[in-house]
Parts: sequence; structure tokens; C-alpha cells
Amino acid sequence: MSRAYYSAPVDEFLFENSQKIFGALANRYEFELEDPQKAAWKEEISLLKKVLINLSGYIFFEFSIPRMGKRVDVVLVSESIIFVLEFKVGESHYSGYALEQVMDYALDLKNFHETSHKRPIVPILVATEAKTVNSLLKKYPDDVYEPLMVNASSLKVQLENCLITIPKTPIDPLIWEAGRYKPTPTIVEAAQALYRGHNVSEISRSDAGAINLSETSSAIDRIIKRTKRTHQKAICFITGVPGAGKTLAGLNIANRRLQVGRDEHAVFLSGNGPLVIVLREALVRDDISKGRKRKDVERKAKAFIQNIHFFRDEYLKNDATPLERVVVFDEAQRAWTKDMTEKFMKRKRGLLSFNQSEPEFLIHVMDRHNDWAVIICLVGGGQEINTGEAGLMEWFRALEIHFPHWRVYVSNQITDSEYLMGKEPADLLTNNRLTIENRLHLAVSVRSYRSEKVSDLIKAILDCDLGTAQQLYKQVDPSYPIKLTRDLPQAREWLRKQARGGERYGLLASSGADRLRPVGIFVNSEIEVANWFLNDRQDVRSSFALEGVATEFDIQGLELDWAAVAWDADLRFSNGLWEYKDFKGNKWQAVGDATRKLYLKNSYRVLLTRARQGMVIFIPHGDEEDWTRQPAFYDGTFDYLCEVGLQVIDTNR
Repeated sequence: MSRAYYSAPVDEFLFENSQKIFGALANRYEFELEDPQKAAWKEEISLLKKVLINLSGYIFFEFSIPRMGKRVDVVLVSESIIFVLEFKVGESHYSGYALEQVMDYALDLKNFHETSHKRPIVPILVATEAKTVNSLLKKYPDDVYEPLMVNASSLKVQLENCLITIPKTPIDPLIWEAGRYKPTPTIVEAAQALYRGHNVSEISRSDAGAINLSETSSAIDRIIKRTKRTHQKAICFITGVPGAGKTLAGLNIANRRLQVGRDEHAVFLSGNGPLVIVLREALVRDDISKGRKRKDVERKAKAFIQNIHFFRDEYLKNDATPLERVVVFDEAQRAWTKDMTEKFMKRKRGLLSFNQSEPEFLIHVMDRHNDWAVIICLVGGGQEINTGEAGLMEWFRALEIHFPHWRVYVSNQITDSEYLMGKEPADLLTNNRLTIENRLHLAVSVRSYRSEKVSDLIKAILDCDLGTAQQLYKQVDPSYPIKLTRDLPQAREWLRKQARGGERYGLLASSGADRLRPVGIFVNSEIEVANWFLNDRQDVRSSFALEGVATEFDIQGLELDWAAVAWDADLRFSNGLWEYKDFKGNKWQAVGDATRKLYLKNSYRVLLTRARQGMVIFIPHGDEEDWTRQPAFYDGTFDYLCEVGLQVIDTNR
């Protein structure tokens, strides 16, 4: 099926009746066709019939960009060039938003459409009533050009100039259109696309060697059907490396089960407050953009994505059976231990006799169903970052002691030290109720679509495995830069130069990075996460301003295209090992507790795996006059990362 509402060779388009072309567009349009859209199509058709005379090629109207859930107004494939045209009919100026939009479309094709990878792509913003500007051809290293700004009268001239200037390597338009589309959406884009009704197979990769997200979803579907048919209860653990798409898989499962029927009502639950806030607000804004009222769409978004603690508190009040038969718990490894839960219940809820861990209580709530129920736990390895987070072992302890009738589904990767500390799940469970389903592990990062080796590299660095880290760094795709600097303004400037279109960048630091304050990074100053992650460049509250800094608690489960990670002396490298520090009062204190050391190490693991396209690591010089920021606190880490192979973007050490 064609990706476009209308497509044809240019010569056929020129001779075809304009009303017939309009009818083809209208017949394929998925929404209510309103007058502004009708007028825009008619103007585009009329203008292009004049502009394309004497030009060859193939034209595509409303070409699908599934990752973004949108369509390009027009794609023109002519000779060796892919032209991406975004029309603003009647507009008298070239807006920054529209320039970002057309650049995003071009980058999406370049990065994710297989037959566009090695082709020149020229994005063009057509503001039909704007003044003529001198818009020069400027090519980026990946053969994408800076957006051209044209009006109705200058479009033809610019097209002809490109065809004369850009080297010719002929493209077969139909082979180009049929090229595989292998997107890796951000979690915000994915949530919006799924919410609109896209299938996960449309917005996720399917590379050979990667366990497809669709296969994971299908495995879960089979388990749910089997559990329902046999009147049992089951719990599934989906594991995966950072950025492998666990949250995407969970959102897809919850969304699909929502559409099956009331007897399978599903909900996506997360204890990650920032993730819940950002995803909900993203869904709300997306619906509002379609003309819906905020209060109506907020209610719907809250029903789909809920805070796990609100869910928990609702069923503390009574013994009611949940409406949901299928519950997806995101970041299940962060559920609280028995001790942490008991303290919270006594202090905040006045429940003096409460004696369950959070995993035990959550399973208990779903166990209230008389018939069947399914829990899906999304588990990130090495992602525990806060005091009282139980990890996966507590789920297994609760299942063994209190819920022997629940079936348990895991992959064979769950024995990794980051999940079950090397223990075999069969040794933790009796009653022969364990099933190994290897499609429940997502082994390849899709966040860092430019390089699959980044998460492995970060693990080796944090494990002090220098030899492995050096080898992995050499295997990182050159198009995924990882840089070092001792200069924060230079880190900011590097980010601004890397990002194109709407690519998002931001500043990250550990929540324990208290001594970055002298260089202007205030980790104790909270950001408004929805504004930081969703607002545009004109808003100083957004990540683009590079003022507010996100910590591991803000960024976990979310991502940026480009990141600057500021590294403080809370984790410092010395004599081949990490030293773990906590800033108390006016001095650094050694962290002795093994669990707290793990949390601190995992904080940096989270920070260093948030960037999809590249990052710069900023390590201060320190100050000999400040005994809390001695140069020796920072130099060891900087030298270690240099030894790994990271390139320095400044020469002043």
C-alpha cells in the first residue's frame, strides 16, 4: 500500500485533472475534512502544476512519517534528489517552528527510511506569501541540506538550482518509496502514536539481530490468552538493556488490551513521577492540538497512564477488586522493600500494622480477582537509584512465600547479575510454575539508534573494565559522538551545534552533584518536567535553554537526542576504582553502604544512557582554593575517560 495519499510521475500529475487529484487526497484523509485543509490542497496542486513544468520525477502528496504520526505535505523525487516540501499556504513569513518541522521530516527520512540513507535530501519551506529571500544551499555531513525558504514565485528557481548544483545519482522513485522504514521513536512520540491508534510495528525497528518489540507484545498476548482460557493468574517479567524499549512495550500492551473489551481492561502504572507527568501532558497536548478540551482529554490520559502509588493507595482504602485485569508495572525494580513500605505507611498513612513490601501488596491487590489476572513487570537492569528500592528479588520472594498459585514467565537472561544477582529463578520458586519465554528480554538498545554499543560501553566504564571499555569505544558508530570537556560553556555550545530541527538537548547531572553549584549547575533547584521535556526553544523553562538541569530522577525512562552530562566528585575515579561520596554539610563523606554505592553508580548509568544521538561529558577542573572541589577530585575521572578513548573538545586541561 502506498505511503502517500496520492502519488504519480510528474508528467502524469501535470496532465491529470486537478479535481481528480483533490478527490484522491480527500478519499484517503483520515479525519474530518475542514475548509483550511481543502484550500491548502487546492493551492498546492495549482502551484505545483505551474512549478513542475519541464521537470522530471515522481510526486507524493501527504507522505507518511509514522514515527512522528504525521505526513509530509509533498515529497518530490527528482533525478538524484529527495525534496521534502512543507507548505504554509497564505503565510507571509518563515516561522522557526515550520523550519524545524520540515527539517525534522528530512532527518526522519535520512535516519529511518532505508532507501533515503545515502541520498541527498533537501527540505524546503514554502510560505506562499512571504518575501523572497536569498536562501543558499548548505549541506550537512550526512547529505541533508539546511532548509530552503521559498515563496510561490521562487520555488521553481530553487528546485532548478538544486538540480543543477547537486551531483546526480539517479533514484528509482518506486524502489525509494518501497524502502523499509525502521523508526526509533522517543518514548513521548511512541506514546502519542500508540494513543492515536498506530501499531507498534509501524513505529519500531525490526532489524535482524534485535528482538522485535512486536514479538514481545505477541508473546504477552499469548500468555494473556492462555491465562484467561485456563482461569489462572500470571506474572511476566520483561527485561532489557537501557533504551531497549521496555516502556514502549508496556505502553503498547496496555493500549492494545484497552481496545479488546471491558473484561480485559488494562492500565499502565509507573512509580516514576516525572515519566507519568511528561507522558500524560504529551498525550493531552496532542489531543488539544486536534481541538479537544483539556478537561476531557486529561481524564482519558489519566485512565491510561497512572502513578503506581495512587493505584496502591486506592486499594489500601478497601478490599475492592480492581477493574483492571491486566496491569503493566513500569520499572518494577524500583518498587519498595518491606522496610521502606512499612515506614511510609506508618508515617504517611497512619497504618501501624502494615507489614508488606510494595511488590507483595501489588500482587495481593490483583490476586483479589476470583478468575484470572495478569501482571506485566518491566524491569531495567542496574536501574535502582533510590533508597528503599527492592529490585527484582523482592518480587520473587513475595511470589514464593505468598502466591504459590501464580504462574511466572521470564526470559533466560534474568539470571544476569543486574536482575537476580546471578541466581537461577528456578531456585527461587517451587511448584514447577516457571516458564522460560525468551521473547521477554529486549537485548538491543533502540534509544541509541546510531550505535548499539553505547549501553555496553557505559556498563564497562562503570565496572572499571578498562580493556573492554576501550574495545567497545572503538566499536561505537562514529555518527554517535561521545566527547569530553572541562569547559561548561563549550559543552553548551557543542550541543547547540549538533542539534538540527526539533532535536532536543539538555543538561544532566547527578542529584548528588552538590559542588557543581560554583559553575552554575544547581541540582537542588527543581525543574518543571513537563515544560523541560515538551516546551520549545522560546521557553526558558525548556531543556533547550540549558539552564535547568535534570537529575537521574527526572530523566529515568525518558530521553534526549543530545545530552551534556555534568560529572561531579560524588563519583570519582582513583587508583583503578570508583570512590563513592556524599556531600554533607560542608564536606564530602565516604559512602560505605554497598546498596548506597550501587544507587550512586546506577545514577550515572542512567545519566550516561539518556542520549539518542550523542553526548558530551563535562568534568570541571576543580579549584585548589576550594577544598570541596580540589582538582584531584576530578582529574582521575577525566584521565580515566581519556584512557578509554573519549575525545576532548577543548585543549585547556
